[in-house]
Amino acid sequence: MPTTLEVKTPRFLTALPGPNAKRVLEQDAKFMSPSYTRDYPLVAKRGHAAIVEDVDGNTFLDFAAGIAVCSTGHCHPKVVAAIQKQAAELIHISGTDFYYESMPQLAERLATTMPGAESKKVFFTNSGTEAIEGAIKLARYATRRDKFIAFYGCFHGRSMGSLSLTASKSTQRRGFGALLSGIEHIPFPYAYRCAHGHSAETCGAEILEQLEGQIFKRLFDPEDVAGIIIEPIQGEGGYVPAPKFFLQELQRICRQHGIMFIVDEVQSGMGRTGKWWASEHAGIEPDILCSAKGIASGMPLGAIIARESVMRWGPGAHGTTFGGNPVCLAAALATMDLIDSEYKENAHRMGDYLFGRMADWTKNFKIVGDVRGRGLMIGIEIVRDQRTKERAADLRNLIVDLAFHKGLLVLGAGENTIRLSPPLLIDQEQAAFALRTLEDCLREAEKKI
Repeated sequence: MPTTLEVKTPRFLTALPGPNAKRVLEQDAKFMSPSYTRDYPLVAKRGHAAIVEDVDGNTFLDFAAGIAVCSTGHCHPKVVAAIQKQAAELIHISGTDFYYESMPQLAERLATTMPGAESKKVFFTNSGTEAIEGAIKLARYATRRDKFIAFYGCFHGRSMGSLSLTASKSTQRRGFGALLSGIEHIPFPYAYRCAHGHSAETCGAEILEQLEGQIFKRLFDPEDVAGIIIEPIQGEGGYVPAPKFFLQELQRICRQHGIMFIVDEVQSGMGRTGKWWASEHAGIEPDILCSAKGIASGMPLGAIIARESVMRWGPGAHGTTFGGNPVCLAAALATMDLIDSEYKENAHRMGDYLFGRMADWTKNFKIVGDVRGRGLMIGIEIVRDQRTKERAADLRNLIVDLAFHKGLLVLGAGENTIRLSPPLLIDQEQAAFALRTLEDCLREAEKKI
């Protein structure tokens, strides 16, 4: 029987969920917080590359990658070796209070990926939401202002500051009382649903007019705004890319008023779109960039990368006990080597292959409203009617479940979008399997309307 290390596509030994999985599900229901969201009963035991094996020996092709975290695949040998070597030497000493070699090493590597002539500095965190929290503080510190502008549909995290910026689902806010004050949300340029009928390249001009003509005149004087934060491709919001001109104009507005231009690349960064950062496709230079997820192939790490003239807070202004842990940094250095040498280019190549094969899906499937994204960050929006664009969350959820039972792991995003965010190492055989599986699922789902 092939091992997990040898298979490249799914195989099943039991019905789903299997007997061992059912046992874990019962224990989970008894002891785990009910706040966790699970789309289907996958109980993972081991993984390698783009394959995940469950506790019953069933294997799945992973096109979710732990929510775009396992950028180099599951348990890449070079990442595992780096973790094991570091764990045997030094696990923790706290970079807030002491020095160790890998902190500036990784900081330099990250800084060199950022566009612009000005030098960059880095602060390490444990997660994306911590990176956003730190960016809020840094923007306030650098500008001596306290207001922020974010976008509807955005997801920046679940801790109280980042949650105040988040405007994805009301359930993420409901029940938690007052959040951070001084935050205003404006529409995101969602080309497929553009209220003014613009294309993917031109959607958003009216939003910029609203920002300058309404928000800055009626709510926040721009001289009081510390930062404007945006995802170049919304993640939780439905894998919606912002047009190139929109990001460029947003940067211009920020520069004009001394506002920090903050780019959240927690999900879209680290080679996922075929470049280090999705914002590179627009040719912009953020004042502050937040990273996490794919930065360390599954180890908990995030980073705030900022222009040197911005990151000038003094000792004690911000700190962390575990952020930049030596083991996580070792994983990140190995991850960057792999992304730089092969996986960034593979994300571009496999993305082109997938988009090429999906180009006719809106014609071939009446429930596919839109296919969008960049590289290996792809959103498929499911609708009940292409003319009215009525959202079909139930059909999206059905497709996600059907895919699981056919051996393909995908997740939803937004109200009615399927997100594809596989490890950056997938090959054409695996991409083709995922396409065939999704086509089968779409055909089955169409029978429900």
